[in-house]
Amino acid sequence: MDFYRVGDKLVSTDKVMGALERILEFRAKGLSQQETAQRIGVDRSFISRLEALGEVRKGGSLAILGFPLKNKDELLDLSHELGADYVFLMTDAERIAYIQGFNGVDLLNELMGLMTRLKEYDTVVMIGSDMRIRLAEAILGDKVMGITLGESPIKCDVFLDPAELRRLISTVKGGSG
Repeated sequence: MDFYRVGDKLVSTDKVMGALERILEFRAKGLSQQETAQRIGVDRSFISRLEALGEVRKGGSLAILGFPLKNKDELLDLSHELGADYVFLMTDAERIAYIQGFNGVDLLNELMGLMTRLKEYDTVVMIGSDMRIRLAEAILGDKVMGITLGESPIKCDVFLDPAELRRLISTVKGGSG
């Protein structure tokens, strides 16, 4: 159980997460924001702000970036099948070869170009280590949805269950998957 000291209050993350899950369950079951707020004991505007904070736009353009993936080809096919607009997936060996194909200045220019390109998409799915996902969020903001393969550094290819990627893409694109 994690706690945070906020002034003279001690706040439990478990309690906060439990309330958040109840709010989302009530809303998913069709309760109005007002009904949910009354059951939880908060203002309706809090429910509205909470939904806005976690909202992921359905539809729109989608980019997928990820490494090091053991089943890269399978995930690449799935991403294209489900309508991803831009897909850049690599194994660890491909990632190393890609990086080694550039000198320092050219690598920096390549990465800056990639970041600029990714900013054009409505949603960017980043598949990788916890550190890489945090970096993508810092650069691209709330358009990033992460699938964490493990803690950084990841030193080998990791299998990603295609069903997990299918669910995420279908949710983002607004389909049934």
